[in-house]
Amino acid sequence: MGVEDFYVRFWGVRGSIAVGSPEVMRYGGNTSAIEVRCGSHLLIFDTGTGVRALGIALSDQKQPIDADVFFTHTHYDHVCGLPHFCPAFDPRNTLRIHAGHVTDNGGIKGVLKQMMCSPLFPVPLEIFQANLSFHDFEQGAVLHPHPGVTVRTGPLSHPDLATGYRVEFQGKSICYLTDTEHPAEGHDENILKLIDGADIVIYDSMYTDEEYVCRKGWGHSTWQAGAQLCDAAGVKTFVVFHHDPEHDDAFMDKVASDVEKARPGSVVAREGLVLRP
Repeated sequence: MGVEDFYVRFWGVRGSIAVGSPEVMRYGGNTSAIEVRCGSHLLIFDTGTGVRALGIALSDQKQPIDADVFFTHTHYDHVCGLPHFCPAFDPRNTLRIHAGHVTDNGGIKGVLKQMMCSPLFPVPLEIFQANLSFHDFEQGAVLHPHPGVTVRTGPLSHPDLATGYRVEFQGKSICYLTDTEHPAEGHDENILKLIDGADIVIYDSMYTDEEYVCRKGWGHSTWQAGAQLCDAAGVKTFVVFHHDPEHDDAFMDKVASDVEKARPGSVVAREGLVLRP
């Protein structure tokens, strides 16, 4: 059997809130949503505003959709696209929704029901016609959503808890780590273990070191900390992700230049970018 395709595609790369000015269009203004393909298997991580465009692209294929959706956490910028994800309204489709950070509130299903309720949203979660199932797990669990696909999980450092993911397929790995804050000294051991020797690491790089000084405790990290973390873990490709809404294209160009000097081969995420390990 030949090697199957394994890649990540970025549909939303922004943090906190979507932005739509012409000055952010090259990198993109939608909030977090990524697509990971493991051969024929579809994994979706977070459903920020970027997931709307993914849903349209999937529906245009005119085929039934079978997908696993994994949430890092349920702060609004990471979930607000779900009610606008058109595959969820098609009864031909199957969506398995996973989360490891919800310890009460009725699990991930209960949290999403709270989001989609009056007066916050005009229609309830039950409006979805797809075959939905909800799966809560403990951080640190190893998941097997499909034969040959392994998803390792671990805790991140963020208010209200968050989960990091490592997808392994055909001997390669893609890690998704947002939102998280680095410790004052050293590296987060939970993350080091999760990303050890990984091919691609997508990391919360919302701030620069200079900006971080007055943002400690906000639950986010810097590209400098991300580069150092990837060096320590022997990671191949470091990806800067979760861009601050105040960082326009010119600012991100400067980040791209600086991170390339610090860790050659690193990548700044932008909407539409596809990476293969």
